[in-house]
Amino acid sequence: MRAVAGGIVWNPKRGVVVVNQHHNSWSLPKGHIEKGETPLLAALREIEEETGIPQSALLLQGKLGEYERTHIKKNPDDPTEPEGTELRHISIFLFTTSYETLHPNDKENPEARWVSIDEVSTLLTHPKDKEFFELIKSKIAV
Repeated sequence: MRAVAGGIVWNPKRGVVVVNQHHNSWSLPKGHIEKGETPLLAALREIEEETGIPQSALLLQGKLGEYERTHIKKNPDDPTEPEGTELRHISIFLFTTSYETLHPNDKENPEARWVSIDEVSTLLTHPKDKEFFELIKSKIAV
């Protein structure tokens, strides 16, 4: 099982950030926890890489929870790449920001966009991401 951390980034003027991963799926900004990192530090790093929002512009509101899911294929047209074989344990934190400009720094996550809270679940690709978001979305706009 691989440890992953990320966050929900809320800007009251713009909404929630979602990111395009590998040109084929939409997700919350998140990624693998590197050796020596805490889940919170990994979440901050991944958010900055995938959205361009500087860590200094993110205000931690708290941890929203954890869930597990399998990964999504990087290349859906590659029959040799198995889907759903790697289980991930995901820790998600809530951050607020007044930062508005999105410029992903990660070539595997080429696009980030602000969407309304009600649109997030319709955009997320993985069913477990949608399920988790629906469970915690009432905690976002506090």
